[in-house]
Amino acid sequence: MTSIQNNIQLINSQIAATEQNCGRVQGEVQLLAVSKTKPVEAILEACEAGHRMFGENYVQEGVAKVALFREQHPELDIEWHFIGPIQSNKTRPVAEHFDWVHTINRDKIAQRLNEQRPADMPPLQVLIQVNTSGEASKSGVDDEQVFELAQLISELPNLTLRGVMSIPENVSDYQSQLVAFKALAKLKNALAERYPQVDTLSMGMSGDMQAAIEAGSTIVRIGTAIFGARDYSNKA
Repeated sequence: MTSIQNNIQLINSQIAATEQNCGRVQGEVQLLAVSKTKPVEAILEACEAGHRMFGENYVQEGVAKVALFREQHPELDIEWHFIGPIQSNKTRPVAEHFDWVHTINRDKIAQRLNEQRPADMPPLQVLIQVNTSGEASKSGVDDEQVFELAQLISELPNLTLRGVMSIPENVSDYQSQLVAFKALAKLKNALAERYPQVDTLSMGMSGDMQAAIEAGSTIVRIGTAIFGARDYSNKA
């Protein structure tokens, strides 16, 4: 077994243990392996461990990987999530290749993804990105804007609103992490009261995964702890 496969096994065990400790339903939290900047060979290693959910941050790189796997390894049936910022001139390749988008934060992006989703593909599963910390450096809408954007998305036939996503402020204190995550969970639950299909809360990374799961996360996004350190030398 490779180190990547060992890492996936370890993280899945940690997720299961945290679910049990928090009284969560076993298997309710899914692991999204963040494969940005990593080669195809690393993703194949993860697939050999039975993993099938991968997240990409960069449009050109992500689209190339999706196209390659669908052409050369269709039997793997990978579920591809786009988790990076989307510029309006990059919506078409995202709409044409990915299964999920976690980072909708503007009406224009939602409308373009809807218009550009191919007719022979199922609706794009989408999350609204929320800026829970109010940091100017981070993307996302505030709490009040969430419901306006959700209403727009609910009227777009080629998108299905599934929930919310956030990258909270990077703090090491567990209780501070928990407070931020619980605020997002409360927002997701309020959305679910209006839109029954809302069932997804994408939050939690390597440093705050346990707090995210305790607060109600259903997708944790883990990269370096699976694939190792990243090389950003070729990224803008």
